[in-house]
Amino acid sequence: MGPPDPRQRFEEIYMAHYADLLAYLRRRTDSPDDAADAISETFTTAWRRVGDIPEGEQARLWLYGVARNVLANQRRGDSRRTALAVRLRAELAAWDESTPRQDTGAIREAFQRLSADDRELLSLVSWEGLDTAQIATVLGCSRGAVRLRLHRARKRLARELHTADLDLARYGPRAVALLKGQP
Repeated sequence: MGPPDPRQRFEEIYMAHYADLLAYLRRRTDSPDDAADAISETFTTAWRRVGDIPEGEQARLWLYGVARNVLANQRRGDSRRTALAVRLRAELAAWDESTPRQDTGAIREAFQRLSADDRELLSLVSWEGLDTAQIATVLGCSRGAVRLRLHRARKRLARELHTADLDLARYGPRAVALLKGQP
């Protein structure tokens, strides 16, 4: 007679202690979903360590210990996520306060009046931060073609912003120069 089958042993432990363990976890969590996550993690640990689980009544106590550790890990994770969310909100608020207020509706409308190709090209530069070589790869054309298209798209955007009665000086001297036809 060899060692007990791990799968059979796990099933016996699971059937014998699931209800007690779920009640234990449910009393210590805020929602049924949290309890479900904790019991799942507890029995996953039990499956991985089935050979370490003591016999008899000690198995239930061992499972309680694992469940207690799972709950502690969940709480630490929740604390880290909460701290991260608070920090990100503060950073976003600081960034939002440092960003000059502009008529974003008029800017958005001016941008939307551009062709789809111009919008894509300007987006690749501004939002994605790609350089001309990278854009050439994305668009499947030469760097020279990208530079020319980008220059023309910027000129068209400057005209649209001017048409919207937006002060181009707020966008830098290059925007003003583009409107005047200067490179």
